[in-house]
Amino acid sequence: MGTRRRFSREFKFEAVSMVAEQGRDLYEVARELEIRPDMLQRWMRKLGEDGGVAFPGSGRLKPDDEEVRRLRRENERLRQERDILKKAVAICSGQHR
Repeated sequence: MGTRRRFSREFKFEAVSMVAEQGRDLYEVARELEIRPDMLQRWMRKLGEDGGVAFPGSGRLKPDDEEVRRLRRENERLRQERDILKKAVAICSGQHR
């Protein structure tokens, strides 16, 4: 089995541009760039959905996804702090079992 090829953000933008802006045939561009047509279609869809933040790169998230991740971490931390405070109040008021 071959190794998985990785394409830079710039390569993806250029490939999509060849179809969307230059009006070239998707299958022709895919063949020329030696990529699968369905991959090029997926890149076109992603760019249409996400615009300039499409293809954030390896290990990075889109700004909205990064914000959701940050908020989830903060939410979990706040839950833990709340639980600690509940236990402390219970201990101090003599209600600890």
